[in-house]
Amino acid sequence: MNHTTNQQSSSGNDNKRENQPKMSGKLIQYPSRFSAYLLSLRPWSFSTSLAPVGLGAALAYKSTGHFDLSIFLVTCLSALSVHAAGNVVNTYFDFLKGIDSKRSDDRILVDKILTPDDLAHLGVLLYVLGCMGFIGLVLLSPASMEHLALVYFGGLSSSFLYTGGIGLKYIALGDVLVLVIFGPVTVLFSYMTQTGTWDLNTLFYAMPLALNTEAILHSNNTRDVESDSRAGAVTVAILIGYTCSHILFAFLLFVPYIAFTVLGLHFTKWFLLPLITLPAAFDLEKQFRNGRLQTLPKQMKKLNVYFGLFYLISCIMAEPYNLPWLNIK
Repeated sequence: MNHTTNQQSSSGNDNKRENQPKMSGKLIQYPSRFSAYLLSLRPWSFSTSLAPVGLGAALAYKSTGHFDLSIFLVTCLSALSVHAAGNVVNTYFDFLKGIDSKRSDDRILVDKILTPDDLAHLGVLLYVLGCMGFIGLVLLSPASMEHLALVYFGGLSSSFLYTGGIGLKYIALGDVLVLVIFGPVTVLFSYMTQTGTWDLNTLFYAMPLALNTEAILHSNNTRDVESDSRAGAVTVAILIGYTCSHILFAFLLFVPYIAFTVLGLHFTKWFLLPLITLPAAFDLEKQFRNGRLQTLPKQMKKLNVYFGLFYLISCIMAEPYNLPWLNIK
């Protein structure tokens, strides 16, 4: 009896050791199931959705003098749900295509902490939550349901098609998708939910956020060139090589600061506020130039938080007549 019990105990311990994730050859603490689900959402990336939503609402307030907190909160819920669902879909298909490995940042499936079915169910749940938010906006927002649906479901389908379906990420079109969604589309959607109208001039204000977010993706793709190539994926970083990737990264990183400088000198000094983050940007460009790419995407995400925050504050603090090309109603 004792011998059988010991065998079962030994077998259970072996299974626990087998399923326990490793990093750099060392065992790390096995996360709870809730923590695993939370990590699979990649919450550290949510600033790239929240900043455009905040910017769209701020521009709407400057344009009309009206701000609805309930609409803003439901818009945040919808945007974050779709963003989180896209992250889950990305993890799911990267694993199926063999792109994720023991050296990847996202190892939820590689380490067997969750199963592909777990992530599939989570993704569906998040898309449903986002659609519930959309229904809430239809009821609360002055915008027409047709206009809301056009922008919202365009963003929702894009979040899936990034790696699901045709997999735009794997055919060098993921960068274009990120530029469009994490900037123009989200800012326009947020502006529209508050005002009920379109203003294409808001797309100009969205570009600094879009370029900074694309810089995050490009640094990540440049770091992962070898693993992406082995898996048969094609990214812009693979197509243009390291030297041109560095030039593109510098362009994405510094063009917004140039724009802020010009706007600050010609319209309002508040546009100079995001320049507080410029020293950090120079340091990140130097790391890219020297080939220190391993932690660069994480540091870019930190920069994105402060970059977006200071940009949002600058638009809130500026007088409406100092915000160029914005239609004041």
